[in-house]
Amino acid sequence: MKIMLVEDEKITRKTLTDILKKDNYDVNSFSDGTEALNSLRQENYDVVITDLRLPGTNGLDILRSAKEINARTVVIIITAYATVETAIESLKLGAYDYLLKPFSPEQLLSILKHIEQLSNVLSENAKLKSRLEFFEKKTIIGSSAKVKNFLDMIKMVAPQDHTILIQGESGTGKELCARTIHSYSHRRDKEFIAINCAVIPETLIESELFGHEKGAFTGAVKRHIGYFEKANGGTLLLDDIDDLPLPIQVKLLRVLQEKEISRVGSTENIPIDVRIVCATKVDLKERVKNKFFREDLYYRLNIIPVVLPPLRERKEDIPELLVHFLKKHGAEDKVQYVNENIYSILKKYDWPGNVRELENMTERIIALSPNQYLNTTVLDPLISGTTKEEVSENPIEEYGGFDKYILSKEREIIDWALNKAGKNVSGAAKILKIPRTTLRSKMDKLSIESLP
Repeated sequence: MKIMLVEDEKITRKTLTDILKKDNYDVNSFSDGTEALNSLRQENYDVVITDLRLPGTNGLDILRSAKEINARTVVIIITAYATVETAIESLKLGAYDYLLKPFSPEQLLSILKHIEQLSNVLSENAKLKSRLEFFEKKTIIGSSAKVKNFLDMIKMVAPQDHTILIQGESGTGKELCARTIHSYSHRRDKEFIAINCAVIPETLIESELFGHEKGAFTGAVKRHIGYFEKANGGTLLLDDIDDLPLPIQVKLLRVLQEKEISRVGSTENIPIDVRIVCATKVDLKERVKNKFFREDLYYRLNIIPVVLPPLRERKEDIPELLVHFLKKHGAEDKVQYVNENIYSILKKYDWPGNVRELENMTERIIALSPNQYLNTTVLDPLISGTTKEEVSENPIEEYGGFDKYILSKEREIIDWALNKAGKNVSGAAKILKIPRTTLRSKMDKLSIESLP
């Protein structure tokens, strides 16, 4: 923490400077207020400790200037000539604390410790806020021609209010696509509501979509507002639309045509203004052919079809996706260890679970890479063609538990580094980017021998 100390009394200034430096603070001290102001404009200070009465410029002017230059700079006022008026004025101007001379070094150090703790909390909050913004700012990742094509399509149709049908395999990002459509539309400041038609019981889906009145059925103890009304003015995503029961399909068709709904148990028609986006992972035409989906509804939904390509058809996006997921799950430090060999392995696999499976695999790599390096043995099942279920279960079982598995992989990595460094511990530690003492401790634990 960098501190500016402004004190015209030589003995006090030198004493405080020595105390602060002894506590490992970086201190610049000044006896003149004007000199201190010049330094404030040239350097960044975390804390300013200033006397009120100074030659050149007084402490309140330094306080004002410090806050104008950087609002986050913490200012502590010290004085032997305290008045209620100056104390109030300094606090109004943003002073963190007000110390009366004579004060003990412990008092000042205690304040500085509190400032450090506050700074750490604010820094951590800023990181958490940044992480939350990262999670909330969901975007379609990829630079391939296929991604660019459907993004161009999205940007073209999003400003209009036509119904959109998103088609794509499970895990391709249909909800993310719908959110992107919403974000590019004039409804972006209104509600986006996503519901999955497959998870709502058939007996409840009408009530969930359109709402119900009190007493409409047993258990309806009060009026319930449905998703269509909740999304009024915004966008409603009906995911897995193919699972919508036929009787509800009729009601949905009417809503699309008439732009109004009626709650269960009511004859009142309620006008609504909702952008409908539907998503499916199956061939709706086949569902129509087999009489599981109404043909008239299909053509009403399929005004603008958006087809999401599976990951196997855009493998050139895998490097960008992998880096994105590493950052998303807090492993930014591991990005530097991603190499062409890893990309090559990932691109050879066909990813039946699509982008979702790649994200799950990335989380697995992070979980099984406790140090800085990337544990690429997690990818071995991809090379051998092992199924996703086997990937998640077999490695741990084979080694007799998580701890033994990690120890085995640590041994492999340390052996590799030692061989690369000619059995030299210092050289291997540099390769692994860990302290020599840490490596030696791990080698002793694993009974690994090497040259001195």
